[in-house]
Amino acid sequence: MIRHDQEISLLLGRERLMKKLQDKVALVTGSGRGIGQAIAVKLATEGARVVVNDLDDQPAQETVDAIRAVGSEATACVGDVTATDFGDRMVRTALENWGGIDIIVNNAGYPWDNVIQKMSDEQWQVMLDVHATAPFRILRAAADPIRAAAKAEKEAGQVICRKVVNISSIAGVFGNAGQLGYSAGKAAVVGMTRALAKEWGRYHVNVNAVAFGYIKTRMTQEIEGEKTLTRIGENDIRLGIQPEFIDFMNRMIPLGRGGTVEEAAGAVYLFCLPESDYISGQVVLASGGLVI
Repeated sequence: MIRHDQEISLLLGRERLMKKLQDKVALVTGSGRGIGQAIAVKLATEGARVVVNDLDDQPAQETVDAIRAVGSEATACVGDVTATDFGDRMVRTALENWGGIDIIVNNAGYPWDNVIQKMSDEQWQVMLDVHATAPFRILRAAADPIRAAAKAEKEAGQVICRKVVNISSIAGVFGNAGQLGYSAGKAAVVGMTRALAKEWGRYHVNVNAVAFGYIKTRMTQEIEGEKTLTRIGENDIRLGIQPEFIDFMNRMIPLGRGGTVEEAAGAVYLFCLPESDYISGQVVLASGGLVI
């Protein structure tokens, strides 16, 4: 027979093995690379099943494989988040595979920078489409299933909190010269976050945003020689930062360095935990202490 103290030890062992996000279903856009990939894998290590998204098949599959390697489940929803049908398609992928939605991370985005006198209508609109309209469509598509689930849980006497984490930037909070369109799109994320927190509070959905500062990714890599052109959708986007500006940023950041993608993912993860069930409508800077 198992003694009482052995029984307690077994129970404690099981509790330690329980993962914080066990069997939660998470949607993470832009998760084939960089910060998005780190977010998806971080959630998966705590038990979440993840719908992965990227423009291309290969990076999406790499993230799916990484998630399966840590013992969780994943499936890919490949495509452009700005497509008019994408929100419905991503939500449908989650429902068809796992029957529900618990976490939505609107991460997909990129900078297409210029000063105002050189910015085209297309450049301006693309920044609004990817950073504001795409998350709006995903959240709108998720509204009915989330509301239905909340109603069923209420009737069963349950309270289950769901999480929305929208990704903004310090450019969206404070503005940044040369990034008018990007700053506007990321500022829209902040307004959307605070409005939706008020709309969805009745359904026990926590809606928050993380505004990143300088995080070291391929989009913020040091430029060597000519600026790097990267094809995103139909556009050639110049990525990278001049070395002298990186040095300046590192001097300005109180922690003295740019963040890693894993640290960026950690900030998002905090808003996905059950410990954050009474936090909503907030914007947290993950910027190493930089306030500009």
